[in-house]
Parts: sequence; structure tokens; C-alpha cells
Amino acid sequence: MMDEKQSQFGNGFSRREFMKVGTAAGLGASLAGIALSSCQQGPQLATEPGQPEVSPIETVRVGFVGLGMQGSSHVRNFLHIEGVEVKAICDIIEEKVTRMQKWVVEAGQPKPKGYSRGEYDFKRMCEEEDLDLVFTATPWRWHVPICLAAMENGKHAATEVPSAVTLDECWQLVEAAEKVKKHCVMMENCCYGRREMAVLNMVRQGLFGELIHAECAYNHDLRNYKLGGLYEGDWRIQHSIKRNGNLYPTHGLGPVAQCMNINRGDQFEYLVSMSSPSRGLNLYAAEKLGSDHPYTRQRYALGDVNVSLIRTVKGLTITLVHDTNLPRPYTRINLVQGTKGLTQGYPGKIHIEGRSPAHRWEDFENYREEFDHPLWKNVGEKARGAGHGGMDYLEDYRLVQALQTGTPTDMDVYDAAAWSVVSELSERSVADKSRPKDFPDFTRGKWKTWEPPGINEG
Repeated sequence: MMDEKQSQFGNGFSRREFMKVGTAAGLGASLAGIALSSCQQGPQLATEPGQPEVSPIETVRVGFVGLGMQGSSHVRNFLHIEGVEVKAICDIIEEKVTRMQKWVVEAGQPKPKGYSRGEYDFKRMCEEEDLDLVFTATPWRWHVPICLAAMENGKHAATEVPSAVTLDECWQLVEAAEKVKKHCVMMENCCYGRREMAVLNMVRQGLFGELIHAECAYNHDLRNYKLGGLYEGDWRIQHSIKRNGNLYPTHGLGPVAQCMNINRGDQFEYLVSMSSPSRGLNLYAAEKLGSDHPYTRQRYALGDVNVSLIRTVKGLTITLVHDTNLPRPYTRINLVQGTKGLTQGYPGKIHIEGRSPAHRWEDFENYREEFDHPLWKNVGEKARGAGHGGMDYLEDYRLVQALQTGTPTDMDVYDAAAWSVVSELSERSVADKSRPKDFPDFTRGKWKTWEPPGINEG
């Protein structure tokens, strides 16, 4: 790890000094620009600022940790990507390891070694196996320990979202990646949604003019997921019991951060956050589990709706919402607004000055063919039938492609940290009467000179 003097926040505080500032709250207190770099062929080294220079890997050897619904979906995707070998499988449940081993053999590859000797067996896997990449899709508290174990043993690391829960964990990932010069990528699949990527294409082509504002969210009725026994050990409900803030920011924030060139010419500066009362989980538990159930009597820290406001250094504004405890249809909002027009999702609509009828929305589909992202045009057919409408496949495909060509990954460790740190900063702000909380500068000022990447065609 880098020493304390090397690990500086933008305001000059060291990590330890910064952690003493503000009120601790509960447990936790790019794709910047879709960082979709041009797909170069041949043995060229990654030269994207801030990314490690790594040689191309002809065959990417992968070890997986966490084989639940999302983890097994990634295994399936990797088995359908040319030039990948699944060499190791790790989960605390032996039956899941056996199931994935069967999938790998059925795909025509040798049986991968299984690791299931307990919660920390991923360390043995990272130490023993000759791997290029370790991919984790575990409960949140394991994301950082697994990524660190991978990098400390010479492997690149990829993690499901969020990459980290606390501010200190974000710094651990950044410092480890810098020290060992390995990729540490947060797999934010929503940055690969077809509509999100089309919007990015529109932004890059200047359709909206100068960007001014964005609105985004993770608005998803998770009451049955949290209280219905769908998470092993009911791990997710524990976050709602102990923490109050935006617990899951990256699905909504990632795509708009890419449009605003966060970490590539602009940076999150500070946020303010507030939460509503907590009612939804108690009412749902009483209805579904009975008045005497422990989850009915439980006191939940998490407010039903959390609203955070983010300002960037260049003055752009973002509204970010977390709403998972009340009955509602799903939405990430995905509003991007500039001086010439705006677009919003769910359902997709758009208004462009000079093209749209005055003061009226148009159907976003009217613009689909013209602005469909080249990656979806060229690779989208391979993603058919994959998880979350195909965006899971595209994020896995692009990671493998970057490793095979030695070119920059679409999202880097600085994006992982900047997007994930919203969790603790929002907790601190909520606990401190919504007072502003500054974002650390994980890039240490380098964001000022890093250029936004181009549009990748896959």
C-alpha cells in the first residue's frame, strides 16, 4: 500500500485524517465517459492515463468467486466468449461449485478446480491458481477483500457493484491497483444498456449541446428480495438495518457520470443527502411474515427514499435517488439535460430543440437507428438472451477484449472508487443534517488532464 503522505485527498487531507472528519454513519459511516476506448488490434499496450500498462493476454484464464444468480450468469457469459478458460470456481456452498464445474465441462473445457472450504477459501484460490483475472459476485462486504487478494497475487480483479462500501475501502482498491499495476474493474452493467449507450453516443455527437444537469436513480421494489429469504443468510437486509443513505448508487450514477466525463475532465466535488422516514419494510414484513416476526419488529435505519444532490467541479448538477422499500415500478430515470435538449427514460423520451415539436416529447425510439451505439450494432447479436437484456454479456465481452488486446478497460479503479464512495458520503451527510460532504480526489489531480475516450465499435 502507498504510505499516508502519498494517499492525499483533493483538500490535502490524508486518508486517515479525512476519515476523522464528519460524522460516522452506521456501517459505512466508463466508463467515465463510457470509457469505451477505441478497440485496437495487435500487441499494443494500454496507454489510457491512470491505467496500468499490461501486455495482451491471448487466452484469459479466469477464476470466479461467488456463484449465486449473478455470478453464475457471468460464468455462462465467459463460457461463450472466445479465448477464455474458466480455471477455478469458488463458493462457500459446494453444490454451487459442482454445478459450475459441470457447466464448464459441458462447454468443452477441462474441469476447473473447486474451492469451497469456507468464507476465506478465495485466498487459497488466488495463491494457488495461475490466473489472469479473478471475478467476484459475492455479498458486498467481500468485494474488497477478494479484489485485494487477487491483486496481491498478481491477478487482475473484477467485481460486481458496488466495488466498496466505505470510503477507506475505496482507497484500499485504488492504492493496491496502483502498487501492483493491475486492473481493478467494477462491472457496472447499466453502463452497457442499449439506451444508455445510445445516449452517450448522442452526447458525444453534441445532440444535447453543453451538458448541465442529470437525474438518476436506483428505484426498485426490493421488499421481497430483502425479506423473502432470497439472499443467503439474509445479508442484504442487514445493510437496511444498520445504514441510512444511498446504499446502491452506481446503477444510476455510472451512465450519467460517463456522459459528464467524470474523472476525464471533470470530477464530483461534493454532495448533500437526506432520507425519508422508514416505513415500508415494517409494513411489508407485518403483511407477509406476521406481526410477531422479528423483521416486523425490527427497527430499520434506512429511510424509504434517499435523495442526494451532487455538484461537479465544473458546476454540473446531479440528482441521485435510492428507493427500494416501497411499492413502485422500476426506473433508473436516466435524465440527461443540456443546452439544446434532454432525454429521460422509463419510458424513453427525448426533446431536441429544432428537431422535436415545440414543448413536446418525442418517443426515444425515433432516434434509435440514427444514434444506436456501434458496440450494440456490432456485438449486440451475441448478447441476445444474456442477463439484463444483454448488457451483462457486453460488459464481460469488453473486459475480455481489453485484456486480450492489452488496451484500456472501459472502467478503471478510479471510476469504481468515485461512483461507490457515494454510499458513505451520503450516510455521513444524512447523519449530519444534510451538510455537504466533499468527494476525495482518487486521481490526485490527474482528472484535469485525462481526456475522454472515444466511442468503441467492438
